[in-house]
Amino acid sequence: MNQLLTRITQIPGQCGGRPCIRGMRIRVSDILEMLAENVSVNEILEDFPDLEIEDIQACLI
Repeated sequence: MNQLLTRITQIPGQCGGRPCIRGMRIRVSDILEMLAENVSVNEILEDFPDLEIEDIQACLI
């Protein structure tokens, strides 16, 4: 679990200081919103090719 949590970063001044995935400008909250709207993990990975399945798993912890 600790390895997954290292995928979440929070950098002041980036995305308003909100948690992001691996320093990218993809916010954890955006991923969670998509999942809540029943967007599949495969669709998210297709829309965001820089993401990895572990990034999505880290958002769910």
